[in-house]
Amino acid sequence: MTEDPWASLADAFVDGAYATVKGRVRTYVLHRQLLRHLPPPPAPVLDVGGGAAHQSVPLARLGHEVTVLDPSAAMLARAEQRLRAEPEDVRRRVRLVEGAGEQADVLTRGRRFAAVLCHGVLLYLDDPGPMVEAVCRCAGPGGVVSLMALNARTLAVRPALERRWADALAAFDADSEIGVLGARTRGDTVEDLSALLHEGGIEVESWYGVWLFSDWTELPLDTTDVAAVAEVELRAASRDPYRQLSRAFHLVGRRAEA
Repeated sequence: MTEDPWASLADAFVDGAYATVKGRVRTYVLHRQLLRHLPPPPAPVLDVGGGAAHQSVPLARLGHEVTVLDPSAAMLARAEQRLRAEPEDVRRRVRLVEGAGEQADVLTRGRRFAAVLCHGVLLYLDDPGPMVEAVCRCAGPGGVVSLMALNARTLAVRPALERRWADALAAFDADSEIGVLGARTRGDTVEDLSALLHEGGIEVESWYGVWLFSDWTELPLDTTDVAAVAEVELRAASRDPYRQLSRAFHLVGRRAEA
């Protein structure tokens, strides 16, 4: 049996990261940005590295047919747990598949999707190329590819705000860091990922920021107006210079119609 490297982090992701103000803002902002590019429901959507289905469940509620593909049995178990709280019509629109994202086209039996999501996955890979190639292969004619990655150009901000000045100096020339969950994470640029999408037959339509203000500040969930924070982040995410300063970025491309 293959060891699940994410089993020890599943609770930290679901009960920790996603349950914070920052986690809720991420889900909301990405959802709103996605709606600008997705076709109306029902449409087949593949969420590669979809974990506990935080991004997928809101799409299923709208009527989309979502396949969540993830290599971690522990994360998919948390997705099943979340789905049990949903109405039956939402549950039956979500399919959970265990496996590596690099084999997405094989694991989905060559199906082509109207949208393929890969959010918060590339930062844990040494080389984003194989994953981006696989994601592109799964997008059908006119299909959307949505990537969320760590912004390599803002790695010095967090250590500077935490007054770790030596770490901040080193981060200007770094391409990775130790993330909040203790795992090493690697940064990307809009330009580099756009080039990989182009190689896969996907042309970029738009790119957005994801976190700016809510990433650099610890906001207590019980006393924070999360909806207000999310709206501020959403506005900043599509405007320069704010989006350029964001902690992560959201890149959306599309395959040409046949």
